[in-house]
Amino acid sequence: MSHGKKKQAPGPRELPGQVRERAGAPMLVILGSVGEAAHLVRTLALPGTTCFQLDLYPAERLSEELGDSASVVTRPDLWDLPAEFASAIYLPQKGGERELKIDMVEQAWHVLRPGAPLLIWSPYDTDPFFPNLLRKIFGRASIYNLERSTVFACVKAGDRPRRRHEVTFQARLAGGPSCRFLSRPGTFSYGRFDDGARALLESVDLVPGQRVLDLGCGCGTNGVFAWQRVGPTGHVTFVDSSVRAIALAQLNAQANGVASFDAFATAAVQGPPEASYDVVLANPPYFAQESIAQLFIARGQAMLKPGGHFWLVTRQPRMIEAMLLETFAEVEAGERRGYTIFKAC
Repeated sequence: MSHGKKKQAPGPRELPGQVRERAGAPMLVILGSVGEAAHLVRTLALPGTTCFQLDLYPAERLSEELGDSASVVTRPDLWDLPAEFASAIYLPQKGGERELKIDMVEQAWHVLRPGAPLLIWSPYDTDPFFPNLLRKIFGRASIYNLERSTVFACVKAGDRPRRRHEVTFQARLAGGPSCRFLSRPGTFSYGRFDDGARALLESVDLVPGQRVLDLGCGCGTNGVFAWQRVGPTGHVTFVDSSVRAIALAQLNAQANGVASFDAFATAAVQGPPEASYDVVLANPPYFAQESIAQLFIARGQAMLKPGGHFWLVTRQPRMIEAMLLETFAEVEAGERRGYTIFKAC
């Protein structure tokens, strides 16, 4: 068998002149990977730059990477920022969520000064998604097809009302009362009740009065349905690294009558009191970094009372089982709806 040279990952894309020429301070960088956003900030080196993220995990890494070169902020919505930016650059990721792209472009209009440009630096050399969207929101757009990327440029003009992009869905569990959930792009379980979450909740043992931690809560479906079973003497805590997800979980808990709950936006599962929960429910991203599953397991174990149970749903049972056996004395596994459900204590 012959062994060729190992392929090296491509380095950062060269910043196009169309972006350099139009970027002005104060500049806003919208989403993007940590490496891409940091490369952009360093290359332009504009004073007063702000980087916006929805999730604390990349936000904290980006802040460490940039130091004092830029301010890194997280908000549930982009338009929570003041309309003070002289330019904004959106870095959509390859294969990114369509609805999130629409939402970010819509909200970007509202954080720009009049006459300020929005620049979209797409990772595709041809990108048919943005032209019609930009014309609808900004009126017109210039398009520059380049090697390895496309740049779209448009300018804020006139007035425009705020238009939210969100989906409300209803779900019911095991013949219980139907619940209504608000969801927004960029969060887990957007527009639907996740099948893995349903499988987890159909498997878990809950009794009235228990304290439940919904770890990686998304818009809060697991915690809300857990509340139906632990009742008014119980308590639910929602945890997620996405500040948008936590805002939605709070709204959905209130709308569905959860009387005793709290919520924490945290990248390291910090904030809730340790050794204080009877049950931890975990639904880590199935194909995300292994470190996220490890974090959920380690911090989930720390949150349990003596005799408490950690429940996790996954589609990667071999990897997860090995991690659980390193942390817990007893691990059981079952299957439901094509998912593996682990119970550990």
